[in-house]
Amino acid sequence: MKMDSDLLHSPAVGLAEEEEADMNDWKLPLAFMKKRHSEKIEGCKALAQSWRMKDRMKTVSVALVLCLNVGVDPPDVVKTSPCARLECWIDPLSMSPQKALETIGANLQKQYENWQPRARYKQSLDPTVDEVKKLCTSLRRNAKEERVLFHYNGHGVPRPTVNGEIWVFNKNYTQYIPLSIYDLQTWMGSPSIFVYDCSNAGIIVKSFKQFALQREQELEVAAINPSHPLAQMPLPPSMKNCIQLAACEASELLPMNPDLPADLFTSCLTTPIKIALRWFCMQKSAKLVPGVTLDLIEKIPGRLNDRRTPLGELNWIFTAITDTIAWNVLPRDLFQKLFRQDLLVASLFRNFLLAERIMRSYNCTPVSSPRLPPTYMHAMWQAWDLAVDICLSQLPTIIEEGTAFRHSPFFAEQLTAFQVWLTMGVENRNPPEQLPIVLQVLLSQVHRLRALDLLGRFLDLGPWAVSLALSVGIFPYVLKLLQSSARELRPLLVFIWAKILAVDSSCQADLVKDNGHKYFLSVLADSYMPAEHRTMAVFILAVIVNSYNTGQEACLQGNLIANCLEQLSDPHPLLRQWVAICLGRIWQNFDPARWCGVRDSAHEKLYTLLSDPIPEVRCAAVFALGTFVGNSAERTDHSTTIDHNVAMMLAQLINDGSPVVRKELVVALSHLVVQYESNFCTVALQFIEEEKNYTVPSPANTAEPGNLTPVRDSPAIPRLRSVNSYTNIRAATTARNLNKSLQNLNLNEEGGPAAFSPGNLSTSSSASSTLGSPDNDEYILSFETIDKMRRVSSYSSLNSLIGVSFNSVYTQIWRVLLHLAADPFPEVSDLAMKVLNSIAYKATMNARPQRILDSGSLTQSAPASPTSKGTHIHQAGGSPPMPSTSSSSLTNEVPKPPTREQPVTRPPYTPTLGGQAPHSHQFPRTRKMFDKGPEQAAEDGDEPGGHRNYISPALQTGLCDWSAKYFAQPVMKIPEEHDLESQVRMERQWRFLRNTRVRRQSRCITQRGVSRLDDQIFINRNPGVPSVVKFHPFNTCIAVADKDSICFWDWEKGERLDYFYNGNPRYTRITSMEYLNGHDCSLLLTATDDGALRIWKNFADQKNPEMVTAWQGLSDMLPTTRGQPTTSAHSLARRVSIYLDRSKQGGAGMVVDWEQETGLLMTSGDVRVIRIWDTDREMKVQDIPTGADSCVTSLSCDSQRSLIVAGLGDGSVRVFDRRMGPNECRVMTYREHGAWVVKAHLQKETDGHIISVSVNGDVRFFEPRTPDSINVLQTVKGLTALDIHPQANLFACGSMNQFIAVYNANGDVISNIKYYDGFMGQRIGAISCLTFHPYWPHLAVGSNDYYMSIYSAEKRLR
Repeated sequence: MKMDSDLLHSPAVGLAEEEEADMNDWKLPLAFMKKRHSEKIEGCKALAQSWRMKDRMKTVSVALVLCLNVGVDPPDVVKTSPCARLECWIDPLSMSPQKALETIGANLQKQYENWQPRARYKQSLDPTVDEVKKLCTSLRRNAKEERVLFHYNGHGVPRPTVNGEIWVFNKNYTQYIPLSIYDLQTWMGSPSIFVYDCSNAGIIVKSFKQFALQREQELEVAAINPSHPLAQMPLPPSMKNCIQLAACEASELLPMNPDLPADLFTSCLTTPIKIALRWFCMQKSAKLVPGVTLDLIEKIPGRLNDRRTPLGELNWIFTAITDTIAWNVLPRDLFQKLFRQDLLVASLFRNFLLAERIMRSYNCTPVSSPRLPPTYMHAMWQAWDLAVDICLSQLPTIIEEGTAFRHSPFFAEQLTAFQVWLTMGVENRNPPEQLPIVLQVLLSQVHRLRALDLLGRFLDLGPWAVSLALSVGIFPYVLKLLQSSARELRPLLVFIWAKILAVDSSCQADLVKDNGHKYFLSVLADSYMPAEHRTMAVFILAVIVNSYNTGQEACLQGNLIANCLEQLSDPHPLLRQWVAICLGRIWQNFDPARWCGVRDSAHEKLYTLLSDPIPEVRCAAVFALGTFVGNSAERTDHSTTIDHNVAMMLAQLINDGSPVVRKELVVALSHLVVQYESNFCTVALQFIEEEKNYTVPSPANTAEPGNLTPVRDSPAIPRLRSVNSYTNIRAATTARNLNKSLQNLNLNEEGGPAAFSPGNLSTSSSASSTLGSPDNDEYILSFETIDKMRRVSSYSSLNSLIGVSFNSVYTQIWRVLLHLAADPFPEVSDLAMKVLNSIAYKATMNARPQRILDSGSLTQSAPASPTSKGTHIHQAGGSPPMPSTSSSSLTNEVPKPPTREQPVTRPPYTPTLGGQAPHSHQFPRTRKMFDKGPEQAAEDGDEPGGHRNYISPALQTGLCDWSAKYFAQPVMKIPEEHDLESQVRMERQWRFLRNTRVRRQSRCITQRGVSRLDDQIFINRNPGVPSVVKFHPFNTCIAVADKDSICFWDWEKGERLDYFYNGNPRYTRITSMEYLNGHDCSLLLTATDDGALRIWKNFADQKNPEMVTAWQGLSDMLPTTRGQPTTSAHSLARRVSIYLDRSKQGGAGMVVDWEQETGLLMTSGDVRVIRIWDTDREMKVQDIPTGADSCVTSLSCDSQRSLIVAGLGDGSVRVFDRRMGPNECRVMTYREHGAWVVKAHLQKETDGHIISVSVNGDVRFFEPRTPDSINVLQTVKGLTALDIHPQANLFACGSMNQFIAVYNANGDVISNIKYYDGFMGQRIGAISCLTFHPYWPHLAVGSNDYYMSIYSAEKRLR
């Protein structure tokens, strides 16, 4: 014993195999794990974009007020000697006072004109109060709503007063006259900017604020009291939009250092480079740059606005640095207001940052309003000092020897810093400091390519990065670059624009205005461009034409349609997808584009994409064809013919494997319905009338009377779990009433429109029912009606049934919609229900006057169809449920599914009479569809709001916005699953190690041989009779399905993990289950006998189970037919199957087999084909005809050999090779069984045998290459279930005679199980299902008495 356990845990056993197995797990493809399965199909939440300047401004007028009074010092300032004298770089004492004053004024104007050459400048030199008043009022009058600048130099007058006054002169300069800031505010109005260059300037800023507050209060008083003097006056302007810059704090004097100019503050604001260089030379560090003197600085070559010269380059670097400091320090909105709204204000504030740095070194603190955080210590100033240092150190040689100027490495270094930020970054961190510099670099051709590349990489980080870049002001730069013809910039610009438009689509207008769309049209038409760049170009064009008429016109003229049509067959799927979306958008509600498309046969070229291997591309093609027929322009015969043609092409996607495609299909058809509303109303009325006159026996109702399962005792009533996918579904299976109509759309997927002939549409596609709730009368056509309309086809001769001519396209499309309303995927059926009900509502409203019924029918209508016991469930009070008159349709009052806590009773037990049952789908509705008496008719007439219009032309699936999200998200980042350090990868590694451990340990046990298998390790009562049971291959979870729900148990701990409703309609049952991706993130596939497949995730854990996808795997299920074997064993097969589930009537339901290696799903059952689905493409890839006239009862496949083995109801076992054509692929037929084949199993080894067994208990072994069996074993008669252990060579048989026999490969019985352990030896029930664990020697058994038990080999072995 000790030895055994050591062996189990010794790492040496099969180590090489372990590693190999691990590798195999890594190589296995995963099914249904794409973004379309894991995400909600909707766009990203739009970020509110604040980067656009709502009110760009210009400073149009400038008042230069200089109070210098040259030669006379004001009384309250004691000047040092020597003292700072220069004003505007002129020494006033070097010429006559008047001339000095005029020259200084002229110079100041020139200095300002460098920053804003277009403004109107007015000088006021040594003025009086009246002159200032006249100047200010005239400038404001001319400026209207724009900004005015008031520059005040008060070096020749006393300091400002605490009362808020500045000083000017009287006429003959004998007195200083105070001028109140209050008056100045009134004359200047708003918006304005004030510059004060005088001592104690901070006082003015304070007074200004006080006066502004005083104004606000006066206005409030005046507003309340009409007799107030202010109430009659015109409203004075608000001072909120005024900006002030002052040279120093309220208590500070200006510096008097003779090496500095007297108007140091003005110099910093208007000649920043000159003063910055002088100041640099005055610092101690300047001694490190030999040979540089103040005189030399004056001689720096170049012009400020020429970036190739030393002076121009310094100016450019200075701009970049001050912009960067401001962007990093200021709050975003303040930065936008001061640095992006007005060119002159931005320049003054950039220079103000320099003033703060220089003046603080002389104990002066410049003040601004709005106040800025201190910036004088910012690290970027060191980069400025270095740039100045590098430039000045070259000066002596440039001037004396004429050597060439070496450009500064500043920009290259900053780009490197930005690159480091990009490469070294973690997710959540501060934005990169260098972003504004990257913007400046775009101006330079030298670094442009690199800057664009880095910018693109930054924008790729996500929408937040795009918003940041836009707020820095990148937009005009990249817009301007679209005029460049440089080919090397194309990929970068296309990438950057795709990122911008994915986040802010409002830029479409800017692009069209600047002819930017032409750039992208030329990229799209350029066949040398790589596919991904053309994809981005077509995405950008798709945004430009999206609901924007000007854009549609511009792109139509730019030949967009022809360009797109040429690329429809490109091998790059994302390009095909966006080309189709772009086409769909350009002709959406834009008729000229539609006709252009008609001329180019666009619709016919799009048809090829309807069978594209990529579901998203099929989706985009459906979208494009939908908007193609959805144009509201006048219809001609020609366009109607085209619409019909498109509709019939679209109808072929009715059984597409992807719900995303089918949702888009409903929307596309809804466009057609809106377009031809009256025709559809006629069809709807016909169907509705027919439905009223016809009762359909439902398959469930035709069974023998004894078929009700016993009512459960209360402890077993399960607690159903509410399921996410169902929270948004229509009212329960109310959902059942619209359906006579899909009768005859023969949807052979191969055929074109010609294949639509009466006679053969799915007799019962799955109806997606919901968790129960009372009827929702908001729906005129409930699901019952739909279902009935749909299923009627198999019970009556169609032609007599429907009056509408069969070839009518409208009839066909109505049937398609009926079929989609019963789609197994809730969102698809929801949309289709809305479309159908919208038309049904309009049809009945229009036809209402002729259809008032007699009031006798009001209280109780005729039964819609016989129920299984013939009981009618009457409403307790005798009055019908009234239609809800609230205007809420489905959208806002969806009945909630039961929460986990409510005990939910489920079909098929009959509720007590006299009250709505908990689930309305437990019995047919008794009220017929339109039996509303005159009262309701009148009520509806008076209350047009009673029914919401279910469809509007704007019905959408969110597909396009969801696809656009791709461009908003990081494209260059390694996906998480490939990142070796990521959580996802670690979890996957853990799972693969667990898998290897399970494989290895189970192999040790099975290799030693299992001599007994009767140790009961688990027993529990299942909420429903187990019909299918499936072990998870690697964890301790087992899934048990009853008729319409799935229960998960942990067989090791013995506890129930989950129980939820599968959503299949009540006349269907689950007939098989498979775990997909069992080695990794498991999904559960359930198949029901109406041909529907549903795939679930998040089960058996703490989350709510969610439906990943669902589709109609087989569309032509024939629930009533089965093989008629010639022998008497037929009656046994029938007895067995009826014993198991009477509603089955011997049908096999749907059987499936799953191949993880190839992602293929084989499906068959009560049909004459084996249909193979490719789950990667979500489409049918092959139909293999079985060639038999009976159902397929069992499937087994082997991907290595491409073989499929099918056991059939007539006793034959057929072998198919799926590599061959449909007529020759049946390579072998064995007819040795005389009865229904319970199981046919193909061993997976290269020379594996076929093992098959029939209800008669004969087990036969076949070699696929030989025509006769190589071995036969006889087991029990009356076999109801059998399974074969793939590793241990065991097989187990379950019998209707209430026992299980387990055999080894030689046919010896190793265990016979008849009683449960521990239940006082209670006899086990008739076996309804059994299955082996794929690895462990465990056998799970479900029986008709609701119990679920698991048996294993002896404990000693385990």
